[in-house]
Amino acid sequence: MTTIAFIGLGNMGNPMAANLVKAGHTVHGFDLLPENLKTASEHGITVMASAAAAVKDADVVVTMLPAGKHVIAVYEELATKAKKGALFIDSSTIDVDSARRAHSIATGAGHLSVDAPVSGGTGGAAAGTLTFMAGGSKDAFAKAEPILKPMAGRIVHCGDAGAGQAAKICNNMILGISMIAVGEAFVLAEKLGLSHQALFDVASTSSGRCWSLDTYCPVPGPVPTSPANRDYQPGFAAALMLKDLKLAQEAAQSAGAITPLGAEATQLYSLFNALGHGGTDFSGIIRFLRGDVGQ
Repeated sequence: MTTIAFIGLGNMGNPMAANLVKAGHTVHGFDLLPENLKTASEHGITVMASAAAAVKDADVVVTMLPAGKHVIAVYEELATKAKKGALFIDSSTIDVDSARRAHSIATGAGHLSVDAPVSGGTGGAAAGTLTFMAGGSKDAFAKAEPILKPMAGRIVHCGDAGAGQAAKICNNMILGISMIAVGEAFVLAEKLGLSHQALFDVASTSSGRCWSLDTYCPVPGPVPTSPANRDYQPGFAAALMLKDLKLAQEAAQSAGAITPLGAEATQLYSLFNALGHGGTDFSGIIRFLRGDVGQ
């Protein structure tokens, strides 16, 4: 099987790398936090002393990092240290310009490169059911697809360099907007004396149906697996939703696109985060919409 360097072993990276180990790959991992390295070791990942040591013998380099500046810094460090012809896969969620810059660094050093951000949260990372949105050449994607499969429920080749990131931020803009819409509908239903279950039974089988309602319902009861039943413990934290909405707004400004609902959603999640709720699940925005911001 393949030797893979995995850089960034946080809440998403660790279970993703663990699934690569389960698939029979040799995974050399590195992270700046000792606690993440400890968890990685427990998952069968070979912990390395540095990112450079991790990539030394790797055929594939996977990164899962917080922001574009981190991805660029790691690519600039590792592109000349990795084996010639190695495949670089970045699964971070970053801005499109940084994704394209990372591609340029990797390909300029003689490597194949794919941007492959994910959707599915920590639950999907653990279960190996993430959706990967990939950008890069056909040759790079063809080599990346079998590496991604142990971590994925679905893999979509979205186009050339940066297309994966473009798809991710567009998708999550839809998600942020739709969750606010669903939350507003439940708040209105409460004011009108309509039960949560009644609204769910109608909307989930008619024109109001969407993922934010029928899979991730923001009120407890109708969908037992939704975070609303766990006091909004995060599957996807509000702070991460705000990050993605901001990336979408940056891209919209750069591309000259008009996204008024995306802009409004960004403002609402900014307020929700500023009030101390960044660590709760993004579906907890319904508390803000009710005025229960102190809960």
